[in-house]
Amino acid sequence: MSDAKNGPVLIELDTPAESPATAPPVPEPDPALPEPAAMQIAARLAARRPSRLGRWFWGLAGALVSFVASIAAWNFVTTLLAQNPVLGLIATVLVAAFLIVLAIIALRELAAFARLRRVDRLQSAAEAAAARDDLEGARGVVASLKRLYRGRDELAWGLDRLAAREGELFDADGLLALTEAELIAPLDLLATREIEAAARQVATVTAIVPIALADLATALTANIRMIRRIAEVYGGRSGALGSWRLTRAVLTHLVATGAVAVGDDLIGSLAGGSVLSKLSRRFGEGVVNGALTARVGVAAMEVCRPLPFVARSRPSVTAILSRALAGVFDTGKGRGDSQA
Repeated sequence: MSDAKNGPVLIELDTPAESPATAPPVPEPDPALPEPAAMQIAARLAARRPSRLGRWFWGLAGALVSFVASIAAWNFVTTLLAQNPVLGLIATVLVAAFLIVLAIIALRELAAFARLRRVDRLQSAAEAAAARDDLEGARGVVASLKRLYRGRDELAWGLDRLAAREGELFDADGLLALTEAELIAPLDLLATREIEAAARQVATVTAIVPIALADLATALTANIRMIRRIAEVYGGRSGALGSWRLTRAVLTHLVATGAVAVGDDLIGSLAGGSVLSKLSRRFGEGVVNGALTARVGVAAMEVCRPLPFVARSRPSVTAILSRALAGVFDTGKGRGDSQA
């Protein structure tokens, strides 16, 4: 009896055990779904951080080229002054004018960086005031926004309404929501139009031009230009270097979070959307690249906006894409505006 109790217990199963032969096959990706190669490559190229050795290489190369160019210009001017004073004087004036223009460009870039940092500080202060329900902090943010947008004709009416009603509110969330509705909402509309234009351009070029490098160049330039214009809409006014910094910040965030890949919302949009995207892979890639451009634009709004989204929700990528491609592709109007 003791051997029977201590022995193994066998349980009869009605259904046969699973085996590799009876397991269901792994689902394969849909070959009809286009891959947004151009936008993915452009995002990874812009977001890729150079190595320390690469930064040293380009920094030293730039310093060496500048040094050689300076010595060559100095020797050219001094030699020309010694040989022909009139021509030497003309060369001196031209070099001086070039240096003055270069200094002005450098000052404008520094001013652009300062303005971008100002917008970043406003966004951080608004988030802190909303999190702590700090009324004084919220009033400071509102005062800074009024100074930032003073003199803009499209915001004159909103500034007047904000000045008339801000004294009635005694909580930080309400004051920030009023400011968002009166000052930031009109700017959101302008930024959304810039996103729609960029998405339309990228989608059209991808669908029509059968050259891969053209897709990549168009996607990268259109996104950089879109991010720069969005920054200008919200008061950032980024220069060339500032635009590149913003682009890197936006695309680095998208690549790090995986948002640059085709998400479920875009798959559903394509599956029930354009007839042309089902018949032609190029048109399908155009729709997907346009959608990813819209996603980059929404991320740029979040980065460049001086206030976080408090009372208003961030724009829907699906809605932006539907409006952007209306008349270009049959994008299936009337679908729900799911958040991307």
